[in-house]
Amino acid sequence: MKSYKIAVIEGDGIGREVVPEGIRVLEAAARRFGISLSWTNFDWSCETYLSTGRMMPEDALDQVRPYDAIYLGAVGYPGVPDHVSLWGLLIPIRRGFKQYVNLRPCRLLEGITTPLSGRNAGEIDFCIVRENSEGEYSEIGGRLHRNTDQEMAIQETVFTRRGCDRVISYAFELARTRRNHVTSATKSNGIVFTMPFWDERFNAIAKTYTGVKADQYHIDILTAHFVSHPDRFDVVVGSNLFGDILSDLGAAVVGSMGLAPSANLNPEREYPSMFEPVHGSAPDIAGKGIANPVAQIWSGAMMLEHLGEKHAAHAVEQAIFKVLARRDPLTPDIGGKAKTEDMGKAIAAEISAVTAGN
Repeated sequence: MKSYKIAVIEGDGIGREVVPEGIRVLEAAARRFGISLSWTNFDWSCETYLSTGRMMPEDALDQVRPYDAIYLGAVGYPGVPDHVSLWGLLIPIRRGFKQYVNLRPCRLLEGITTPLSGRNAGEIDFCIVRENSEGEYSEIGGRLHRNTDQEMAIQETVFTRRGCDRVISYAFELARTRRNHVTSATKSNGIVFTMPFWDERFNAIAKTYTGVKADQYHIDILTAHFVSHPDRFDVVVGSNLFGDILSDLGAAVVGSMGLAPSANLNPEREYPSMFEPVHGSAPDIAGKGIANPVAQIWSGAMMLEHLGEKHAAHAVEQAIFKVLARRDPLTPDIGGKAKTEDMGKAIAAEISAVTAGN
């Protein structure tokens, strides 16, 4: 029996509600496929910050380094500034463990209604590959003349050849397993140094992937095409900021933020990768038990896939798709009245039912 050690960070808000459902489903898959999953909880969150002054301990990366993967719920809650919570937990893990690929699938599933008219299940199916370690999210810059009429803020953007090449190459490799089409998000008509450099590296990498179609759009028209022509896209690669924005738009296009999984990947597997839903902590609904756990569960399927448990990952995905297709149960964000726990139990039951049938 293969055994995997998983570090669990439920985090804030609805993270504490959806993570247990993700574990419930992944345990059902583990039983079916003869896998052992060992879970260790790390209570790091905004509550931790308010009581200790830190989102996580100074040796946090050393604590989770021995694990095979990290299963994260959400980060951020009112009372702690967003830049404090983000830079105190999520970004240090992503950068410390060289998780330079943020992979975010967007798929319109049967049983889900998109806000776009005339779109059917299967017509929208693309992945966003977001550069996850540099770009617009840097610590270079500062504030000058605070609290005066001359106050100013400077934020530097960092694009390296190595950083661009490795994430763009990942996007092309992914496209080879899908529909052989990569789209680059750029803004080289307005951002004069970094974006033309990104374009140069994209074009250089594209030339080495014969048989894969490559195109690029400026970010403003690309967002419009996500709404008017989402079926055009297969793999979309973008910088840290552009990928972040596009993935939220992609989630909305396919019906709900509650259906959007993601993976922070270290493709070389030198360090553990981290798996989390896109939706964040959603403090407006936290504690009500109505959060959609599908994104968390689907992120767990991506974790199984990364660990090499492809059959288990596929079973989790298929269970999700079956429950959504029959539209029972559904959480409020996708037109139902079910509780978070109801959804998790239904998906786990689908997996267990196959086991019982065998």
